[in-house]
Amino acid sequence: MRIAQIAPLYEAVPPKLYGGTERVVSYLTEALVELGHDVTLFASGDSVTSARLEAAWPRALRLDPSVRDSMAPHMRLLEQVARVAHEFDVLHFHLDYLPFPLMSRLDTPYVTTLHGRLDLPELQPVFDAFPYSPVVSISNNQRKPLPQAAWAGTVYHGLPDTLLTPQPDVKPEYLAFLGRICPEKRVDTAIRIAAQSGLPLKIAAKVDKADADYFKEVIEPLLGQAHVEFIGEINEAQKPAFLSGAKALLFPIDWPEPFGLVMIEAMACGTPVVAFNRGSVPEVIEDGVTGFIVEDVQGAVGALHRIDSLSRTAIRERFDTRFSAKAMAQRYVETYESLCAATKQPALRRVAGA
Repeated sequence: MRIAQIAPLYEAVPPKLYGGTERVVSYLTEALVELGHDVTLFASGDSVTSARLEAAWPRALRLDPSVRDSMAPHMRLLEQVARVAHEFDVLHFHLDYLPFPLMSRLDTPYVTTLHGRLDLPELQPVFDAFPYSPVVSISNNQRKPLPQAAWAGTVYHGLPDTLLTPQPDVKPEYLAFLGRICPEKRVDTAIRIAAQSGLPLKIAAKVDKADADYFKEVIEPLLGQAHVEFIGEINEAQKPAFLSGAKALLFPIDWPEPFGLVMIEAMACGTPVVAFNRGSVPEVIEDGVTGFIVEDVQGAVGALHRIDSLSRTAIRERFDTRFSAKAMAQRYVETYESLCAATKQPALRRVAGA
């Protein structure tokens, strides 16, 4: 198939450091190429891919201080895609609802993966206005607030098989927190869990500008505790050792996480996850197999007492079965084929164009 992948411009594909959406777009793009498809990636010019790269902006917006209105480059991106849409069998967007007004008026089949939270009231009228714009969820839980959306399926994220692997020479000795520091990720709760469990905690996390005040006022004062080590943001090459050295990854979220890429990153390294029962967690974690699903701090502390009963080899095996990039790509191809087949039916096209 001739497939266009359209990524956000905030980070390169793949991102240099943190950037969950762009990272998944990279894994998907490379896996589709490996499956033999003709793939074009629309992304920032500093992206790296084995697909054909169409640079929609010279470099990632996060690294370009000259850009003060991030919407402007994305409007240019949409027009760039629209002008060549007829060259593709399917267009796959990762821009939330931005493509809907333009792409719903074109003939080329398209689909949008929704990577963020959908429980915001202001999203309701948007999806009411575009009831035929096909979308993919990254967990079944994610789609609950928008039953009226044109759901084309749920596709879980996946990682390349060799990207993150267990490091057998690294002894698990601490608890890990990985990702982004913001109120809903609750690194403060992770610090409490570690303190009550008597285990040291290493925090490898990014602080966005939007969360700088929260970090300074709430989190930074907690980092002076003896059992806490703040490492900062780490790259892909550093993750295997960091995660393999952890007895468990703590995921004490306080929001309906749509997926939680760090959970399967830990699983790829054979590291169990202790996660709060929110959002996608029950779909990703198999309780008692790849980690423990808990309700609160006390539950997390109790789970850590049992963490050594889990097989790190079995955790990696479950990752291979459920969350490989190849499996993700194959599921998306099935979605593309269904969309193309539906688009060729005149009755459906008339409805979608109404």
